[in-house]
Amino acid sequence: MPSDAKARRAASKKKAALNRKQALNGGDGGVSSEASSLNGDSAPVTPAMSANNSTNNLAAMVGDLDLQAAARAVTGVLASHPDARDVQISSLSISFHGAELLTDTNCELNMGRRYGLIGANGCGKSSLLSVLGNREVPIPDHVDIFHLKREMPPSDKTALECVMEVDQTRLYLEKEAEELAVKTDDDQAHDRLMEIYERLDELEADKALVRAGKILFGLGFSKQMQHTAVKNFSGGWRMRISLARALFISPALLLLDEPTNHLDLEACVWLEQELRNYKRILVLISHSQDFLNGVCTNIIHMTKKKLQYFGGNYDSFVQTKAEMDENQQKRYKKEQDEIAHMKSKEKTLKKMVDAGLTERVTSDKTLMFYFYECGKVPPPVIMVQNVDFRYSEDKPFIYKDLDFGFDLDTRLALVGPNGAGKSTLLKLIAGELHPTTGLIRTNPHVKIGRYHQHLAENLDMDLSALEFMMKEFPEVKERDEMRKIIGRYGLSGQQQMCPIRNLSDGQRCRVAFSWLSWQTPHILLLDEPTNHLDIETIDSLANAINLFDGGMILVSHDFRLISQVAQEIWVCENQKVTKWEGDIFSYKEALVKRVNKELASKA
Repeated sequence: MPSDAKARRAASKKKAALNRKQALNGGDGGVSSEASSLNGDSAPVTPAMSANNSTNNLAAMVGDLDLQAAARAVTGVLASHPDARDVQISSLSISFHGAELLTDTNCELNMGRRYGLIGANGCGKSSLLSVLGNREVPIPDHVDIFHLKREMPPSDKTALECVMEVDQTRLYLEKEAEELAVKTDDDQAHDRLMEIYERLDELEADKALVRAGKILFGLGFSKQMQHTAVKNFSGGWRMRISLARALFISPALLLLDEPTNHLDLEACVWLEQELRNYKRILVLISHSQDFLNGVCTNIIHMTKKKLQYFGGNYDSFVQTKAEMDENQQKRYKKEQDEIAHMKSKEKTLKKMVDAGLTERVTSDKTLMFYFYECGKVPPPVIMVQNVDFRYSEDKPFIYKDLDFGFDLDTRLALVGPNGAGKSTLLKLIAGELHPTTGLIRTNPHVKIGRYHQHLAENLDMDLSALEFMMKEFPEVKERDEMRKIIGRYGLSGQQQMCPIRNLSDGQRCRVAFSWLSWQTPHILLLDEPTNHLDIETIDSLANAINLFDGGMILVSHDFRLISQVAQEIWVCENQKVTKWEGDIFSYKEALVKRVNKELASKA
């Protein structure tokens, strides 16, 4: 039975919650019964959805996800208490199209922890998040889930409205609080009531509009952009809106799959600081070692169809894993030496075998990306002379008076905020766009290869990787020779033979890289090449770039990759391109100071 003081506190909070609800909804108490399991893509489709195409596209995306879910077989048992805030699933097994991803393992997610989920491309990390997000395993109803998996569909609603509409969870909690408040003799109901009030305090219900605006601002939305219709944004910006919704709702279980893929470096810095203060459960897939180090309290390693748990960030995981492997290899060697001397003592040997022998440590297969020799071209290779550029006469200039050059020794990274023109500059260099005024002179013998974020999406999904490459490069007559070319990028056996649509995003990117490298370009223009690649694959890419005998210009939000391959940092901002005097980490420090200053001014 609650004390009088607690009862008065509960009554006070109930009244405050009711007032907040009336302020936000004009007294309308309507609530979605599914608010406690809101997914990142579950925005209600309202009459504000402007085009039939948008609805059709959304239906197609939902249908694709439904097909993936139908192709999964999942088993698991809830091991945590039904009322606990932790989520523990035992005997978890997941298969996809009959291929086992996880077998009889445990999923343990504890409140207040921020988990980095790592593993090789194609091992099933995204599938695991989908299983949790879709509640394909038993998860208590009171654990609300938000799974960020795709961008907001185009609509007439503004970015701010799209973020505010996920307020349904708050309304659901306030309605539940009203129902529980009348159960004055129920201790369990009282405990749940106190938990709900704490949750409403966390959500800052009376400051919802301001908080939504701050989140959007941190992700790069100006005040004008916050009031712009979603249909006017590109897919990358619509993904940011989905991310803002996830952060705004602050669910008990937040599932983020590569949240930095569509962010510039400044937004990555802001998001890192935002997530490192997340107080509930976060499970994060990211290819950025730097980002994982800044955010995570724990690492989950998905390997050999099991989930392994490590305390600390990614660097701690690497150190601990190396020590564990070293100790395991020592035990293995000792046992093998004992076995060699015991072959005559069958009974003793049998006891050792029955007790379980130590497995030999086997390293994951290391990929060896490779860019073929391009040959020498005398300078100047590319000259940018007095270039101004804008997309049309009614648009502002993106660049004014650019003047510089590139050669085969160029190793630089372009940084700067979204919209500053980094990708535009790569397109100008590649000849896909033409200057409004000025000239870009390219040596006629130079081949330029541009990798961009959508290259893998433009592959012929109905062909296999082998068929696609044979079609693109008919001069390669032998299938076995082409198999070796593709195999350099970690695709072998069935992965080369199945339709590209059945490959993971990371595997599709490898097909795109094999296509790019076989063109033997002299200059590599790499626009966000790390999207959908795992950390080991990114390291292989960095090694290939460093061994490449041509030039390289990189746009990336991955601080670590930039530090590995770029000798110069050029900043694209305010219609100019200027050299940064320092390395990428000094640039990051400057961004942190700028972000903190801007947020302080908005407080």
